Amino acid sequence: MLSLTIILALLLASATTAFQLPVRKSFRGISLRAVDSNEDLSFPPLDGSKSRIGIIRTRWNEKYVSSLVDGIKESLKECGVTDENVFVTEVPGAYELPYAARLLALSSTVDSIVAVGTLIKGDTQHFEYIADATSNGLMSVGLQTNVPVVFGVLTCNDEDQVKKRAIGKGNHGQGWGKTAVEMALLRADALGGGKPQTMGFSDVVAVTGGSTPPRPKIGF
Repeated sequence: MLSLTIILALLLASATTAFQLPVRKSFRGISLRAVDSNEDLSFPPLDGSKSRIGIIRTRWNEKYVSSLVDGIKESLKECGVTDENVFVTEVPGAYELPYAARLLALSSTVDSIVAVGTLIKGDTQHFEYIADATSNGLMSVGLQTNVPVVFGVLTCNDEDQVKKRAIGKGNHGQGWGKTAVEMALLRADALGGGKPQTMGFSDVVAVTGGSTPPRPKIGF
């Protein structure tokens, strides 16, 4: 004879199954899936001729990171960002990215930053700790300094996933570079460096009657 505990457990499982809501696979006809290739994200025309972009890269996984940086530089050129307005520096690994990004943001010489690295999952929890600390740290830098920080760190389960996202047509650096320009332009509009607007972000300089100070040399 079944015990009372087993009977109650079976009844609970049956009720849960009966009243389970269907999983929504789309929202307003758009597939809810992660952006995982350059075809998944489109950009408006971007004029980055006056944008100053900082790139902080890791030396860890140098082959893939260098390819990602090349992709970023290529997309920056497509947006009109000049070579003298691109600053590149490096740190040992992903864990050091947030600190370096904060230093660069506080230098007030860049309009946005791309932090670039690759993390590959191993047999221990080291991957989870580093990935979580890096992403939270970079987000914190952007919010605290008002300098956009693009999360250009691949977090992959194996090296094959890294190759698909760092080499060739699937190079995610191309999207990160354009994201950096778009966010730099958004920041300029919000803080008064763009065109005056009647609603939304306002032209701070025009409102306060002040003047825009000369921009210092890019980088540290």
